[in-house]
Amino acid sequence: MNLTNPRLEVSIGTQRLRLFDGARLVKEWACSTSKFGIGFAEGSNKTPLGSFVVKEKHGDGAECGTIFKSRQPVGLWTSGMDTKSDFVLTRILWLHGLEPRNANTFQRYIYIHGTNDEHGIGRPGSHGCVRMRNREVIELFDLVPVGTPVWIAE
Repeated sequence: MNLTNPRLEVSIGTQRLRLFDGARLVKEWACSTSKFGIGFAEGSNKTPLGSFVVKEKHGDGAECGTIFKSRQPVGLWTSGMDTKSDFVLTRILWLHGLEPRNANTFQRYIYIHGTNDEHGIGRPGSHGCVRMRNREVIELFDLVPVGTPVWIAE
């Protein structure tokens, strides 16, 4: 699928991520934003609001379930693995804030990424990022380029 004018919208209220091509809704997925609520402060583990852009993408071609630390692959998570950690898995779309209130987003390492808590998708549960099911974040990753606008709203 070739998109000419892709953009993403994340709704914290509905825990949904929507992909548009211009005004046309292309696809919608459940997601998971912060269990700590909305916020902009460094170290708050809260999801910021407003206008962003996908500044970097990491994980192209990585196996589904690849564990990333500092955006580098370090292992493989498989369903059923007993883990207490909140892993960044499969793909990373790294967000950069475009407003004064969210200008620190890139430095806060706020991503759209896969998770080892796929059962928690659809309700707040992250540490600030926007989490998706692993197969779905691969689909999204392949559809949107660096530079894609992102809007995160309540």
